[in-house]
Amino acid sequence: MSLVRFAVSAAFISLGSMCQGKSNGTETINKEQTPTTAAADVNLTGVDTSSLTPREKAEWSKYVSEFLSPCPDVPVSVAQCVTEKRTCGRCVPAAKYLVRSVRDGMAREQVETGYKNRFDASKVKSIPIDGSPTKGSENAPVTIVEFADFSCPFCAAYAPVLEKAFEEHKNEVRVVFKFMPLPGHGEPALRSARAGIAAWKVADKFWEMNKKMFANQQHFEQSDLEMYAKDVGVPLDKFKATMGADATKERLAQDQKLADSLQVHGTPSIFINGREFNLKEDINEWIAQEAASASVPGKTVGAVPSASAAVSAATPGASAAPVTSAKAK
Repeated sequence: MSLVRFAVSAAFISLGSMCQGKSNGTETINKEQTPTTAAADVNLTGVDTSSLTPREKAEWSKYVSEFLSPCPDVPVSVAQCVTEKRTCGRCVPAAKYLVRSVRDGMAREQVETGYKNRFDASKVKSIPIDGSPTKGSENAPVTIVEFADFSCPFCAAYAPVLEKAFEEHKNEVRVVFKFMPLPGHGEPALRSARAGIAAWKVADKFWEMNKKMFANQQHFEQSDLEMYAKDVGVPLDKFKATMGADATKERLAQDQKLADSLQVHGTPSIFINGREFNLKEDINEWIAQEAASASVPGKTVGAVPSASAAVSAATPGASAAPVTSAKAK
């Protein structure tokens, strides 16, 4: 693990993982979805369990024998799915995920919650991204959508992690930014969000401005933001006019409405192919799994939404919520 990732992970674990907007209730696990039959030790091709103790191996064997596979319309266990070499491409990753969960000492409720979030088709959201700042190929198999607040210290802490993941997976990933200035962060949050929109609309310099603002979180006065805009090559007269425009305020309201519909309560909140990402997990591992799943022949994906499309659940069994984007000027 790199020093950067270690430091970020330590900070997230000790201080919490995000700046909070609204309270978020704890999800109730549907116990009826997981049978409770006992299972003997299981061995699956392609799944290394050598790091598990005998007790952990028995626990893992029970999970893969009880949990339903993430393949669409396949009411079989993860173990059966792997053994029969089903073609959806998500059963081996599911079994490996359960190895890590057991090895990390998670309680059963934590394992169930994590597994459902990662592999249950009902957890995939179709998120419209037209008219949002994006980077990376529109044909990338993995789409990362981030809801962030430039005033949020956790967003600033995670920014280099996300940037590094993008640089290491440029052929597989595109990143989308959603503006979510939190009420608790006051005027600096709103002002910096408007500055991000202005840099993007006026000169297509959003990502340069994004980096500049996260590096200077304590200095978001109007004069500071104008200096950052000038540094990244945005014409100041147009920048100032766009910051104060009604269209910019409407753009912020649009992303806030989307966040509310997705029940996003804090920043940073990240969705990878429509699934909410746990910031304490390895983003590179998520990217690798999603990219591999996308290349499986016959794989079903969600519908492509337009900029005005409502957020909806993706097609059952889909591992992604692929969307197209258009640069807005």
